[in-house]
Amino acid sequence: MPLGEKFLYTDDASGFDRERTTVHKLQYHFIWCPKYRKSLLEGEVRDRLEALIEMKADELELEILELAIRPDHVHLFITGDPTLAPNKIMQQGKGYSSRHLRDEFDFGLPSLWARSYFVSSAGDVSSEVIEEYIDAQAGE
Repeated sequence: MPLGEKFLYTDDASGFDRERTTVHKLQYHFIWCPKYRKSLLEGEVRDRLEALIEMKADELELEILELAIRPDHVHLFITGDPTLAPNKIMQQGKGYSSRHLRDEFDFGLPSLWARSYFVSSAGDVSSEVIEEYIDAQAGE
C-alpha cells in the first residue's frame, strides 16, 4: 500500500490533521526564559503573557495543548501545520509578546527574552507525558 494511502486511511483514527495536500501531526514543546532568567512572569505580567500567547497562537493557527508560565520560564506545548518552522513560531511569539509586555510594564531590561530557547518535537514521547511534565513543573 503506498504511504499516502496508509495515512489517508488512518488519519482520523490516529489523530493526524488532514489538509488538502498534507496529512500531519506536528507537536512542539518550547521552553524560553526572560533575559538573565529574572523572575518577572508573575501576577498581571503572567496573565497578560498568557493572553498574548493565546492571541498569537490563534493568528498562526496553532493549537495550544498545554501552557505553563513560571516566574522565570515558559513551557508551551503546541500543534500546528508543517509550513510553519519552529524557529518562526518562536520568532513570532517572543517578538509579539516582548513588544506588548515592554510597552505595558517596566522591566528595566535591554530586552525581555533571552535569545535562546529549547524546542523538541513530540515524536518519541507521547503528548500525555509532556503534558504531565509541564503540570509537574507547577510544584517548583
